[in-house]
Amino acid sequence: MPLRSDQFATHGAVMLDNETVRFALWAPDAHSVEVCLDTGQRLPLQRGTEGWFRARWPAVPGTLYQFCINGDQQVADPASRFQPEGVHGPSQVIDPAAYCWKHKSWQGRPWHEAVIYEIHVGLAGGYNGVIAQLPRLATLGVTAIELMPIAQFPGERNWGYDGVLPFAPQHNYGTPEQLCQLIDQAHAHGLMVILDVVYNHFGPDGNYLNHYASGFFRQDQHTPWGAAIDFRRRQVRDFYIENALMWLHDYRFDGLRLDAVHAIDDPDFLRVFSQRVRHTIPADRHVWLVLENEHNQASLLEKDFDGQWNDDGHNALHVLLTGEDEGYYADYCQATLPKLARCLGQGFVFQGEPDRNGRLRGEPSAHLPPGAFVLFLQNHDQVGNRAKGERLTQLCSPQALRAATTLLLLSPMVPLLFMGEEWQSEQPFLFFTDHHDELADAVREGRRAEFAGFQAFTHPEQRATIPDPNALDTFAASVLSIPDEVQSGGQAFYQQLLHLRHQHLTPRLPGCRALGAEVIAEKALTASWQLADKRILRIDMNLGSTAVPYTVPAARTHLFCSAADALGGDELPPYSTLVSLLPPQTSEPAHE
Repeated sequence: MPLRSDQFATHGAVMLDNETVRFALWAPDAHSVEVCLDTGQRLPLQRGTEGWFRARWPAVPGTLYQFCINGDQQVADPASRFQPEGVHGPSQVIDPAAYCWKHKSWQGRPWHEAVIYEIHVGLAGGYNGVIAQLPRLATLGVTAIELMPIAQFPGERNWGYDGVLPFAPQHNYGTPEQLCQLIDQAHAHGLMVILDVVYNHFGPDGNYLNHYASGFFRQDQHTPWGAAIDFRRRQVRDFYIENALMWLHDYRFDGLRLDAVHAIDDPDFLRVFSQRVRHTIPADRHVWLVLENEHNQASLLEKDFDGQWNDDGHNALHVLLTGEDEGYYADYCQATLPKLARCLGQGFVFQGEPDRNGRLRGEPSAHLPPGAFVLFLQNHDQVGNRAKGERLTQLCSPQALRAATTLLLLSPMVPLLFMGEEWQSEQPFLFFTDHHDELADAVREGRRAEFAGFQAFTHPEQRATIPDPNALDTFAASVLSIPDEVQSGGQAFYQQLLHLRHQHLTPRLPGCRALGAEVIAEKALTASWQLADKRILRIDMNLGSTAVPYTVPAARTHLFCSAADALGGDELPPYSTLVSLLPPQTSEPAHE
C-alpha cells in the first residue's frame, strides 16, 4: 500500500478518519491556540510539551479553518494543504487519499534517462495548461518536466520563490486534485515530474510565524531575505522534511530540486533531509533529489543528492556565446574556454579557487560521474534575472546557439531546457510579482537598483525602462505562446538531437566517466568520455567564426555535426559541434 505523508506528519491538519482531524501547531510563543472554523466555532487546542498545541476535532475534507493565536490574531495554518482564497484567507482540510490514481504502477525512471524541461505553471495556463503540453514534450524527447515552485505565494502571479505556505499548492493554478491529475497524466506519457522547492526563506507577505514561533528563525544569522531559518531545531527540520514527503508520497512527484541551498547555513540538515526522505522510498521506486548550490559542495553529490544545477557550465558557455562580462559573468570572462573544458572534464569550474570577490568556492569534483551535473543554456534565473528577460535567441548567432545546443543535448551531463527554448522563442521571461502598496514600491525599486552597476543602466532614466514586476503587462508579456507550427523548425532540431541521445547515449550512460577535455584553439575544444560499453564519446566544438585546422574523427564514427554541410576531414568548421562515437581505446589516456 502506498505511503502517505500523514503517516509522518507532526505539523498541520491530518485526517485521522473520514470525520476526524488532528490539528497541530508549533507555537512556543503563544499562550493559547484555537481552531476557528468557517462556521464560527472555536475549538481549543491543548498545550503540550516543547511548544506544541494539539487536539482532535470533528471535521471533514473541505472544512475551512484558521488558527487563532492568544484569542485574537487569526492566521493560516503554516502547514496548510490548500488556501482557496490566498495566503490571507482560511486554510482548507484536504484528504490526501481522495484522488484515485490511474497509473499506480509507475515507479519513475532512472536518473541517467533524465532530459528535463523547466516550466512555470502560471505562464503555461495552470495545471490543465501543462497537461495540454505533455504529448508534445514526450514526442520532443523530454523525460522529465520540472515545475517552478508552486507553494502558495501572495497574490495571483509570482515566480514562486516568494512562497509563504510551503504545503499549499498555489490556489489559482488549480485544485490539489488537478495537480494530481497533472502528475498522473505525465506518468501516462512516461514523464517524470520534478518540483522546485524553496526551503531557505519565506516570502515577504503572509508569513506570521514570527508572531507565535519566533524560534523558527535565527536572529544571529541573516540571509538576503531576512533572518535565517533555524534548522538546528527538530520542529523546523521536521516541517521541511514532512513537506518533502507530502510532495513525494501524496502527489507522487518523482523528485525535488532544492533552491539555493547555499543559503541554508546548517552543515547537517541537507544530509539528514536526504537520509530521512530516502528512508521512506521503496527500493523499486526512482526518486531524485537535486540541488542548486553556489558552494559547489561535491561531497553532497557523492551519495546524498543525485545532481546539481551546474551554473559554472552555463556561465562559461554564456560568455562564449554573448561576450557578456558583467555581474557573475565576470568570473568567467578570463580563460573562458579552459574553464568550459574543466567543466566538461571535471564537473565544476570552481573547485576551491577564489571567485571575483576573493571567496574560496567549491570542492574537487573530478571523481563524480557526469550525470551528477545538470547542464543548461537557459533557465528561469539566467533569463529572468536579466533586466529585460531576453533569451539567447536575441543575444547570439543562430549558428553558435545550434552548436552549443548540440553540446548540451549530446553530452553525458543531464540536459535541462527552459520552456520555449525548443522552438527558439523570442518571448521575454520577465521578473513578475503581485505585491501592493509599499511592498510593491520596494520590490520595483529594489529590482531596478540591482542593475545600477550595469553599463546599460547606470542612469536612473535607463533603469526606469526596466519593467515593473507588479504590472500585469509584465506578467502578460511572459505568458507562453506556443506557435501552431511548433512541431517544425526549431523543435525538429531539438527532437532530432534527443532521438540520437536516447538511441545511442542513454543506454550507455550508467558508469560513464570523463576522460578529459582540452582547448585546441581560441574558441575550440575537444572532450571525451568513456561509456558503459567502453566506447568513447567525443565532442569537438568550435564557437569561433573561422575554421580550426584539426584532424576530425572518421566519418563512419560521426553521430551528429551541427554544421554537417561544411564538415571536412582536416578542419572543424566555424560555429560547429561534432559528436562522434568511437570504438574502445586500446589504452586509456590519463584522467585530467
